[in-house]
Amino acid sequence: MKISIGNDHAGPDYKKAIVEMLKAKGHEVTNYGTDSADSVDYPDFGHPVATDVAEGKADFGIVICGSGNGISMTVNKQSKVRAALCWIKEIAVLARQHNDANIISIPARFTSIPQAVEMVEAFLNTEFEGGRHQNRVDKISC
Repeated sequence: MKISIGNDHAGPDYKKAIVEMLKAKGHEVTNYGTDSADSVDYPDFGHPVATDVAEGKADFGIVICGSGNGISMTVNKQSKVRAALCWIKEIAVLARQHNDANIISIPARFTSIPQAVEMVEAFLNTEFEGGRHQNRVDKISC
C-alpha cells in the first residue's frame, strides 16, 4: 500500500513511530513532514499529502498536528479527500467503515504515540462498508 504522511512541529515523534510500523508491514511511505520541533505551518505539510491522495498517488494519507484540526481542515479542501480527525481507535474504524475516510488526522497533543500507531493500524485495516453509507459519502463533495 502507498501512504503519504505529513506533520507539523507537534508530530515528528509520532510520525517516526508510525513510519517505522508502516515500513515494517511492507508499506511504501512518502514523507512530507518535518523532523523538527521548530515551529512550521501545517498547511505546507498537509497539502502535499492531500494532493497525493486526490490524484491517486497514495492509497491513504496520515496527517498530524497539535489538535489535528488545522491540518484536517487543510487536507479536506481537496474535493476527493475525506479526512477524519481521530483520537481513539473506534473513531478511526468508524471513519473508514461509515465515511470511507482516506486520510486520518491525528491530534498529537491529545493522544499518545502508542494510541496513534494503533489508530493508524485500525484505519488501514478497516474496509468501507458501502451500502447505506455510500449514498451519504457521495453527497460529501461540493
